[in-house]
Amino acid sequence: MSNTPMAANPLTRAVLEIDEYASGLGWDQPARLFALVDTARLRSQEPALAAQLGLQDASEAAGLTPIEQDEIPAGKALDEFLGTIAWPDAVVGCALTVERLMLPPSAETSVPENLDEARLTKWVASHPDRQEVRMTVAVLRDGSRDSALRLREKDTPTEVLTGPELVPGLAEALSATFVD
Repeated sequence: MSNTPMAANPLTRAVLEIDEYASGLGWDQPARLFALVDTARLRSQEPALAAQLGLQDASEAAGLTPIEQDEIPAGKALDEFLGTIAWPDAVVGCALTVERLMLPPSAETSVPENLDEARLTKWVASHPDRQEVRMTVAVLRDGSRDSALRLREKDTPTEVLTGPELVPGLAEALSATFVD
């Protein structure tokens, strides 16, 4: 059995499962994209795949199954890449896990003006109060969303922050992958 904390909401469970998976890979990883499929539907329509994923147990029938997608192309901006995605009907949602540097709100007043993106990135990376964070954001076709944040300095399953509005910009970008 995994160490993922139990959550009542299937979307929250999927987010925590992906967060745990990413945690097992360690830090300094590329962004990873996942399709979310209905587990019961997967078991009935794709029994071989369900067996390969270890989902043949009836108690695991409820909920969502994350399926990792091909690697995100290196050197391509994440928003550009997300703009190229079209999901088949069987995919009920998607999730992305990505690492970023984050500054506390108190640092916003000290950001130098007129920095291009490269210089701003360098400035943030050298800031003494920077935090490394892994964000896992998931959305469903119906607009539901959830996310998990894990700080590198507090890298334990009990220190994972969850909530639907933690990374709204990324949730919006993922939701846009379902708009025709």
